[in-house]
This record gives sequence, C-alpha cells and structure tokens, in this order.
Amino acid sequence: MIGTSDLKKGLSVEVDGTLYQIVDVHHVKTKRSAVYRVKLKDLRAGHITEHSFNAGEKLAAARVERREMQFLYGDGPIYTFMNTETFDQIEASENIVADALPYMREGDKVQLVLYGEEALSIEVPPAVVLVIAEADPGVKGDTATGATKPAKMETGLMVNVPLFINPGDSIKISTTTGDYLERVATA
Repeated sequence: MIGTSDLKKGLSVEVDGTLYQIVDVHHVKTKRSAVYRVKLKDLRAGHITEHSFNAGEKLAAARVERREMQFLYGDGPIYTFMNTETFDQIEASENIVADALPYMREGDKVQLVLYGEEALSIEVPPAVVLVIAEADPGVKGDTATGATKPAKMETGLMVNVPLFINPGDSIKISTTTGDYLERVATA
C-alpha cells in the first residue's frame, strides 16, 4: 500500500481492480482538506481517466515489471516472446503488439511490460535497424533538393528515404516518428 503523498508519474497502482499507470499528479488544497488529482492510464485498455484522492488515502501498488524478451513469432492474433535467461515463453495478443509490429523482426529483443505473466505492452528501442525490401531506383540528377522516395522495409513498414538508398541497404529508423535517420554500414 502507498499513500497519496507518495504518488508520482510512472508509478503503477491498482484502483477498483483495474491496473493504472500514473500520468500526472496535482496536489490541490481546498478549504476542507488537500486533494490529489491524478491522471491515470488504464494499462489493459489504454484510455486515460482522471481520479481524485483525499490526502492520506492508501492505494494498492501494482507490481508491474519490465523484462527483456526475444520476439519469436506471430501466429495469427497471438505473438510469442521468450525470456532469454529462463527460456519461459509468454504470449501477447495482437492489440498489445500492434504499435511495435512494424519495428520488430523475429529474433529481436524488446522490453515487455508484465503484470505477473500477463503482457500489458511492449517497448521498442528508440531506433531500430531494418533492411529495405523494395525501393524504386533514384533518378540521376535529382539529388540537389534532398528528394526522397518511398521504400518498403522487411517488416512491411513504408518509410521515405533519400534517393541514394537501394534495396538491400540497412537503415536506422526512429520508432517514435517512423522516419529515416541514417544508412547503416553492413558488416
């Protein structure tokens, strides 16, 4: 149990049987008592709600942990991940992995956010290196303006890349914006 004075951004709590992560906390003094106005993100459904707690109230701390897992494979709406230390496997539904899918290949390591053995979300690195599967050839003499062309990555993600990039090249992509960052030399 944690008190309202210990509430801070990023902390996971359980309120009325629902798992939440604290997004924002404001301490408000009223004529009668102090109140904590808290924005909470539902870890299972993903929506954000606001809740008020009186000063001194106790909340149940949720034991949410992040584990590095290896993405093994996707089989329809179920995706399987493996703990590389214990070789335990955890399955996650498609709605949990949907945002991370364009940046993951089989064998890649990701951070899985877990509540017990239940997968709540996936955190991918800020940038990933992917190989270009398809790209139109660049037109010679069209490079003075910094022009770009669409390219399809090995995961199916479409990215605008500079004209000098060709199929088979490895590039670094931002996972927050989905933009091309740089070409990466292959070993």
